Amino acid sequence: MKENSYLNVRNGIIEGHLSVSFAQCVALQLPCAIKLIFDHFTARHHHRHRLRFAISPLRGPETTALSPSPPSHPFSYRMEQYWRGSSVNKNEGMVQHLQTYGIIKSKKVAEVMENIDRGLFVPEGTTPYVDSPLQIGYNATISAPHMHAMCLELLENYLKPGMHVLDVGSGTGYLTACFAVMVGAQGRTVGVEHIPQLAEFSIKNIEKSSAATLLKEGSLSIHVTDGREGWPEFAPYDAIHVGAAAPEIPPKLIEQLKQGGRLVIPVGKFCQDLKVVDKNTDGTLNIHSETSVRYVPLTSREAQLRGR
Repeated sequence: MKENSYLNVRNGIIEGHLSVSFAQCVALQLPCAIKLIFDHFTARHHHRHRLRFAISPLRGPETTALSPSPPSHPFSYRMEQYWRGSSVNKNEGMVQHLQTYGIIKSKKVAEVMENIDRGLFVPEGTTPYVDSPLQIGYNATISAPHMHAMCLELLENYLKPGMHVLDVGSGTGYLTACFAVMVGAQGRTVGVEHIPQLAEFSIKNIEKSSAATLLKEGSLSIHVTDGREGWPEFAPYDAIHVGAAAPEIPPKLIEQLKQGGRLVIPVGKFCQDLKVVDKNTDGTLNIHSETSVRYVPLTSREAQLRGR
């Protein structure tokens, strides 16, 4: 959050000055951020206001989540990383930062993220512990650490020993390995990835990690397939995580979600929300938006390779 970002109300008009990066303007995330602020404010005050904003583009990194800022104004929202640069150069330090910023609240999530070293799951020459998404080739990314922590926190109660979990768009295998450690050898962890080279890369990464035994013994597996179809062989799943944004929630994933289970999925094209879908024991769904996000699209292999 830049010091010159603010939000005020005068005569029924919401006035704000939002300092954002040039990259975010190019990525068209700005209208989503303004919508987030507007929705947040009107939800608290229960009446309508007009919206007026001044924009100051600032050069800087992109972000994956539009998150509440540290207290400076109660209705301010930040559009930046939780930390940047190379000051954090160890996995333990990354986890400590996530705890400091209040992203990790659970002891179990902290333990699993300390256990699975993110540095083993990124391409050589990159900075694994900086709070930023990283390109992994094939028009795909590994999400920023704060997004991984957020998803683990949202799914923690559905990742207990013996449970089944599906990771759609498993990419480098990082979050899949975290899931596997949480559900253990008595559980079942399935990662699906439609780019064969990334699936192979993820297997090699997992083999170097503390989840290697689970992969070798078969409770953790990686499969090459269209993630929108899920993986029915080991359904129903207590937890399903999707690492790319779908225009709408894929019906096959709802079908494969266990009654009493939870699905976490980014939804949207232009503006995206991280949706939390809880399936009740009678099969009905409760859906809420956790935060606004920016993910690569969940699409076909061909479209992804074309960059669409």
